[in-house]
Amino acid sequence: MTKFFPALRICLAAMVCIVAGCVMVGPRYRPPTATPESLPSAYQEAPSAARSAGDWAVAQPSDAMLRGAWWTIFRDRELNSLEDKLAINNQNIKQFFENFMEARALAGEASAQFYPTLTANGSYTRSRMPPGLPAVAVMSSLNLSWEPDIWGKVRSAVLQAQYNAQVSAADLENERLSEQASLAVLFFQLRGQDALQKLFNDTIVADKRALDYTTAQYQTGITDQIAVVEATNTLQNAEATATNLGVARAQYEHAIAVLVGNVASDFTLPVQALRVTPPPIPIGLPSQLLERRPDVAATERSMAAANAQVGIGYAAYYPSVTIGGENGFQSIVTGSNAVFGTRAFKNLFDVHNHNWSIGPSVSETIFDAGLRGATIRQYVAVYNAAVASYRQTVLTAFQQVEDYLAQERILSVQIGQQRAAEQSAEKQLSLEMDRYKTGIDPYVDVVTAQTTLLTDQQAVINVQVQQMTAAVQLIESLGGGWDRSQLPTPSQVARKPPNAETKFQR
Repeated sequence: MTKFFPALRICLAAMVCIVAGCVMVGPRYRPPTATPESLPSAYQEAPSAARSAGDWAVAQPSDAMLRGAWWTIFRDRELNSLEDKLAINNQNIKQFFENFMEARALAGEASAQFYPTLTANGSYTRSRMPPGLPAVAVMSSLNLSWEPDIWGKVRSAVLQAQYNAQVSAADLENERLSEQASLAVLFFQLRGQDALQKLFNDTIVADKRALDYTTAQYQTGITDQIAVVEATNTLQNAEATATNLGVARAQYEHAIAVLVGNVASDFTLPVQALRVTPPPIPIGLPSQLLERRPDVAATERSMAAANAQVGIGYAAYYPSVTIGGENGFQSIVTGSNAVFGTRAFKNLFDVHNHNWSIGPSVSETIFDAGLRGATIRQYVAVYNAAVASYRQTVLTAFQQVEDYLAQERILSVQIGQQRAAEQSAEKQLSLEMDRYKTGIDPYVDVVTAQTTLLTDQQAVINVQVQQMTAAVQLIESLGGGWDRSQLPTPSQVARKPPNAETKFQR
């Protein structure tokens, strides 16, 4: 047994020498860089001093950035409370978090390949040997097996797993941002329904007064019955529309309940007014966008993982070296001493029953019918597809920012125009009501003016909701309050998370 340890030390020294001389085959990854020529210096659709943007403006200074809880920019306590609940109870976010935990575990599995494998074996065998004598064999041993990472195959596999974990981390942040934005959009749409409900409630009150007045006019013989019918019909239509508004509000409320992890049957939101003006939003510079979008970070990390996979493919061209060792005891007893095997167990650890072996083995594939070459071509195609996906994600990111900047800018002008139209409709109704009272115009002209005013008032509220949702979508397209510096590093995702344990959700 004493001879085994010097041999083991020699073998370990050889391992160190082998590892020290390891190389890493395959292409080196170079992250994509955006040159000044490829990125604009400013967003085309951003409002400027030379181009009016109505009642909405970009936050100054122009290089300001959103940080952390971006929804607080809307200064709505109820929205803030809902977003806090979403961060804790949203099940989609929890699913992506567990996916990230799985990716971290896979990175840990890959890192385990750097180290030797030590196994313990034991066996008891009873047999009959010629000329008919029973035999008992008892064996106990420790087996060591290690494949040094000479060509970087394991290192490439570890990098791939770590990069995939970073992809999963970025996907988690992208899902979190998407859920946060969905909640804010639903919240403002619900508040828009509240505003429409108030509008129609006020309209119903006004229509009832108009019906009472018309009925009194008819009873005194000043007007005809058709005016009463028209006023009645106007009131009935307003009441029916007001009832229908409850459908959309209920659906928005139920959707918000699911987002914050509540059962829809136990969740209610009180009726409140809609904030009518979107806040100034710091959009930053186009050169900052690639660092602020988690989906861009995810596709870039996918490129890095695909590049590491190519390195795994190239490592298959080189021979693999495995160092194995065994240290154990074996005792064989025959004849009458083997009836129960007690002597075999008793003498198992005697010096003369000790055996050991240690040494390297080398294997190399001579012919594989082009398998390795085809595998590398497959991995290169995967990498090229990841490059295309990254470029497409970047193009889409800029498109979305420009889309919502344009929407915000145009809607801010439209809301002013729509309010002006509403004021004109109010004046038209007032004049038409005076003409009706003096007998100049029939009541049908009043109905027409009422319909025009109600339509313009609805349009104002709808544009206000569009403004608020566009503001949320603009913030989402800018990456919210996220920054690439928040992405965990490869070494961080490889560590065992604190308080990590195996447990099942019930």
